[in-house]
Amino acid sequence: MKLDPSILRALSLDPAATSVSTHGSSGFNSTAKITTTLPNNTRKQFFMKSAPGKAAETMFRGEHASLNAIHHVVPSLCPATLATGVADDGKAFLVTEFLDMSSSSSSSSAAAKGKEHSGMSLAAKLAKLHTTPAPIPDGYSQPMFGFPEPTCCGDTAQPNDYKSSWATFFAENRLLAVLQECEANHGEDDEFRSLVTQIVEAVVPRLLGDEHLNDGKGVVPVVVHGDLWSGNHGKGVIGGEGAVEDVVFDPSACYGHSEYELGIINMFGGFGKGFFEEYHRLCPKTEPVEEYEDRVTLYEL
Repeated sequence: MKLDPSILRALSLDPAATSVSTHGSSGFNSTAKITTTLPNNTRKQFFMKSAPGKAAETMFRGEHASLNAIHHVVPSLCPATLATGVADDGKAFLVTEFLDMSSSSSSSSAAAKGKEHSGMSLAAKLAKLHTTPAPIPDGYSQPMFGFPEPTCCGDTAQPNDYKSSWATFFAENRLLAVLQECEANHGEDDEFRSLVTQIVEAVVPRLLGDEHLNDGKGVVPVVVHGDLWSGNHGKGVIGGEGAVEDVVFDPSACYGHSEYELGIINMFGGFGKGFFEEYHRLCPKTEPVEEYEDRVTLYEL
């Protein structure tokens, strides 16, 4: 397996000291491990995804922005991404810090380097992510709901143009966007369109309206992973250094309502009672609390 010269240039790596090998698997792209020896004789590894086509380019740009948004708030929660683009061979690529999810090797690595654990559980890390206000986008005067790049949930592209209202963003950029994608791929279905329209026009304003949530204060946009289920989190060592941490990967982020994250979590399971108890101690449920389960059910759509 040969590493494309453009990726070597993007990472400023010496081709004579760098190798690449297949690593892991993915349903959407090829995955590999890059291993290099730096000028100071330190061995360093990176993780790479690659795939042909414009759709892959969009997916990787979205994941690049997503990982960096999460890593900026909670560095121990996910690997940082280092480069994305289109290689000389025409394939799109994404390179991140290597995430070592082998418990035996990572434990020994941490012990050898004497690195300390962050001291935070997955619940605590997500609570920190979900209580840190999103940055103000360029050209705006306040935090907005949306994201600087389109992202992909699976292979479905999601538009993330900014909105000042969370209810508007969820209705237009999620529910109606999915409806349009379904109609483009499978043709129009009057019953399906009628159901989605009813939810957008009646349910979303009733449960998510700015004047309704938090006694009329609305919600503050925060970074959400966007596709967090049991298959997108685990334990590992980021970048080959440090202790074994609770980590997440394969995000499809946006700046949204913290409880939006819980829709997919709740739908696929794998997060126990203790997780939710700790999480909500640190990130309280939005008011009105008695409608919490209704909101999470809505976010499962």
